[in-house]
Amino acid sequence: MAATEAVGVQVPMWRGGFGRLWTAAVLSKFGDSLRTAALPLLAASLTDDPLLITLVSACGYLPWLLFGLLGGAVADRVDQRRAMWAVDVVRGVLMAAFAVAVALGHASIGLLIALAFLLTTFQTLFDNAATALLPSLVPEGALGSANARLMTGQQIAGGFVAAPLVPVLLAGGIALPYGVDAATYVVGAFLIASLRIPAPERAPRPAGATLRGDIAEGVRVLWRDRPLRALCWATTLSNIGMGALIATLVLHVKWWLDAGNGGYAAALTAFSAGSVAGGFVAGRLAAKLGRLRSVLVAGVVQLACLLAMGLVRALWAALVCLALFGVMSIVWNVSQRTLMQERSPREMLGRISAAYRTLAVAGAPLGALLGGVVATAWGLNAPALLAAGVFVAAVAVLLPVRRVDGPRGDI
Repeated sequence: MAATEAVGVQVPMWRGGFGRLWTAAVLSKFGDSLRTAALPLLAASLTDDPLLITLVSACGYLPWLLFGLLGGAVADRVDQRRAMWAVDVVRGVLMAAFAVAVALGHASIGLLIALAFLLTTFQTLFDNAATALLPSLVPEGALGSANARLMTGQQIAGGFVAAPLVPVLLAGGIALPYGVDAATYVVGAFLIASLRIPAPERAPRPAGATLRGDIAEGVRVLWRDRPLRALCWATTLSNIGMGALIATLVLHVKWWLDAGNGGYAAALTAFSAGSVAGGFVAGRLAAKLGRLRSVLVAGVVQLACLLAMGLVRALWAALVCLALFGVMSIVWNVSQRTLMQERSPREMLGRISAAYRTLAVAGAPLGALLGGVVATAWGLNAPALLAAGVFVAAVAVLLPVRRVDGPRGDI
């Protein structure tokens, strides 16, 4: 768990466990991005029913609402390292079988929906276990830098490497992206299984302890921690705004800005580039301001970006705003995840993470629905203004706890 100091920010060493976890996470994101980009194309080739096509995406959210809390409770009961590599093995087998089905011409919308649902169901355990495992691999002071490096690597792999490769892989065969995704799961499982860390020490469970009781305990601890509760509500609200923006961004850029497909591609690139840049500034901003204040600053800047996007009818303004929005998105995500890891009891981190994520994830589909409604009723720039209004509420939730930070106490 070695770390180094740089410009007042403690950073994890690449050698050892963190380097392997980082590589596994980036490979997994690369494969997932290949699948995410290729599945809609496959779905559109199988049906022209918009509802069926959107169901494939919806199944990426539903398991979090159904099983997210359960995944966190299980993550706190088991050896997280073993749970993660076992889940990756299962996901690799599922993806390999799906690739074979596609290659043989047996793909169907029902199979796509089932695959999306199963993969995300397993992801509820994997992600909560990964959040709980990271503090075992790096010192507490390096958690912020570790989270930033994980998110930056994943953003580069998913936004800049995987997406351009999809057409190339599809030229080699319709099943090739899914086969590569399966391989990334297998390699990731090997890397995680190779981690040499002791199994977590846990106190004996009381007689009669149940998963339901464990889940309730995690929710109670999250609710009683005032900063984490405020951050959870703020993140949920921000996800509502993000859902509204992302669901209608293609309409905003192509039709309201009249920028066409090229403009939309530029908008996505601007956001991805900003997200990568955010990984390099998140740790330093948190070191200077504190984690909650960093989230508050990120929310204010994002609010300003959304207002500008909704009021300024120019592509250049939208690109600048999306790049800056991407920077602040990573600042927000790094700070909120690190603060949760710092303030949560280690033996309950999976459950607290699950309760946090389940509520936050629910905001995205709600926001997407609201974005479609307001775009239809008040115009294609209305979702950006709606998102700005939601971010006002998110910032207001954080203001009362802005002086509380870190593992304990006031700063």
